[in-house]
Amino acid sequence: MNTGSDRETNESASSEPAVEHVHVSKAPAFIKARKTLHLSWQVGVFIVGLAVIGAGIAMLVLPGPGWVAIFAGLAIWATEFAWAHLVLRWTKRKVTEAAQKALDPKVRRRNIILTTAGLVIAAALIGFYLWKYGLVLPWDLKDQ
Repeated sequence: MNTGSDRETNESASSEPAVEHVHVSKAPAFIKARKTLHLSWQVGVFIVGLAVIGAGIAMLVLPGPGWVAIFAGLAIWATEFAWAHLVLRWTKRKVTEAAQKALDPKVRRRNIILTTAGLVIAAALIGFYLWKYGLVLPWDLKDQ
């Protein structure tokens, strides 16, 4: 008798061995058909992903969306390499966990208090420096 419960299907499914998801290349079929062409495709994907990640690392210190480029390069690699797919999944999970933690009211309140305290201390130090030495712009310096 079907009671609407899926317990019977879960019990029968648990007796079978779990099938792990196998990473499949996203290359077109005609490329996957030839081993050397597929290897060349993978080398190309690796180089393009490496270039995007390298640009992302440069953008961490230069103007630009550094982390976005790094994750985009990792996503490019994940189209061909199982290890990159696993790293990308782990990264997505950790970013999601961090976002959920940041939305916690206690953590948010603590961050606001620490930011405010840091800004007050910085303003006090800048105020003391200006009171002690004044504001001298570089083009107003007198020859020594």
